[in-house]
Amino acid sequence: MIDTKRFQKDFRAIAQFGALDNGGVTRLALSKADHEARNYLIKQMQQADLDVHIDPYGNIRGRRNGSDSQLPAVMVGSHLDTVPQGGHYDGIIGVLAALELVRHLNDEHITTKHPIEIIDFCCEESSRFGVATLGSKGLTGQLNCARMKELCDRDGISFYQALLQSGCSPDVENGGYLTPGDLKAFFELHIEQGPVLEHHQEHLGIVEAIAAPSRFRLTINGRSDHSGTTPMTMRQDALVAAAQLVLGTENIARQSSEQSVATIGEIHTQPNVMNVIPGSVTLGVDIRDIDGDRKQQMVAAFQNLVDTVESQSGCRIHTERLCDDAPVQLDGMLQQQLIDLAQAHQWRWRKMPSGAGHDAMHMARLAPTALIFIPSHNGISHNVAESSSLEDIMRGVTLLSEAVQQSAQE
Repeated sequence: MIDTKRFQKDFRAIAQFGALDNGGVTRLALSKADHEARNYLIKQMQQADLDVHIDPYGNIRGRRNGSDSQLPAVMVGSHLDTVPQGGHYDGIIGVLAALELVRHLNDEHITTKHPIEIIDFCCEESSRFGVATLGSKGLTGQLNCARMKELCDRDGISFYQALLQSGCSPDVENGGYLTPGDLKAFFELHIEQGPVLEHHQEHLGIVEAIAAPSRFRLTINGRSDHSGTTPMTMRQDALVAAAQLVLGTENIARQSSEQSVATIGEIHTQPNVMNVIPGSVTLGVDIRDIDGDRKQQMVAAFQNLVDTVESQSGCRIHTERLCDDAPVQLDGMLQQQLIDLAQAHQWRWRKMPSGAGHDAMHMARLAPTALIFIPSHNGISHNVAESSSLEDIMRGVTLLSEAVQQSAQE
C-alpha cells in the first residue's frame, strides 16, 4: 500500500518553501525557495537509495536500478516550481507521487526488471524566464547554450546564468540530453487544472493529447505626451494599441474552435501615470490548441492583427516569438494500460485532452508517454485556492505506481 501519511509529511514540508501569508506559494524556478524545495527532495531521494544527480538543464534525477540495468529506464515525475501567488498542488503532486512509488517498491522489496528514474523538471513554469518546460526541452535536445543565454528574467538574469549560479553545468553542447531508446516509457501525474473531472464526477483523466502554446512578447512604442494638451487625433497611444490587440486576440480564439484559446495575461505600461499618454507597452501573448494546423492559423491571424494595429495606430510594434511548441498525441497503448488498471479498481475515468502544457509533451518525443489527471476542486489552478482531495490524490498515486511498476516489469 502507498504510505499516505508519508506522502502528506512530504507535501507539508515542500509547502513551506515559498509559502505566503494568504495561503498560497511563490516558488519561481531556481529561486531561493525553489532551491530549498529541491534540496529537500534530493535528501529524500538519497534516503530512498536513489542514485541522484542534476543534469546540465537543472533537472533533478534519481535512478533506481533494475535487475537488468542495461535496459532503458521507465521515467516518472513532474515539477516543483510554481507561478507567483500560486497553489500547492500544481506539479508537486507528480513529483511526490514518483518519490512515493519508489519508496513503496523499497518497502515491499520489489526489484523491477527495468530501472526506474524519477525526475523533478527544472523551470516548468514560464513565470520567470517567459518560456515554459525549459528542463524537459533541454533533456530532449531542444535547448542549446545560445538559447539559454537569450532567455532572461525581469532582472536581466538569463536561464544560463541562473543554472550556473545553482551549481549546474549548462555549457554541455550536443550532450547531456536523452535520445530515443534511453527510456522505455514516461509517466506524469498532475492535477487537471480545469473543471471537467469534478463536473462529471469522475475520478481520473486519461490524457489523449496535450495542447501546445505559441508565445510572443510584443513591445509597442508610441509617444508619451501630456494627457491634457495633446488632441486625440494627434496621439500615438501605445496602450490604446495594446487594447486593440487584447480584444482582437480574444476574437481570433473565439472564432477558431471550442478547444482554441488565446490569452494576453501580461502587460507593462510606461510611464504608467495618470496624466501622461502611455508611450510604451509590453504584452505577453499565449495562443494554444491541441490541433497544430488550427494553432498556426490562429498565429497567422494574430500576426495580421499586429500589422493592422501598427499601421492604424502610428505605433511601432516589435514582435518576439518566445516559443512555438507542437501539440502532442500521447501513446494509445499506455492509455489502455491505465484504463485497464482503473477499471480493475472500479474507478470512474474519462479520456480527455490537456489544454495546459506539461513536460510530458516533450518526453513523448523520446518514448511512449502517459499523463494522468486527478480532479481540481472547482477547476481552480495557478491560484492560492488551488486544491485536490487527499482521496483523489492517493487514487492517482496508486494508479501511477501500478502502471509504472507494470511497465518496468514487462
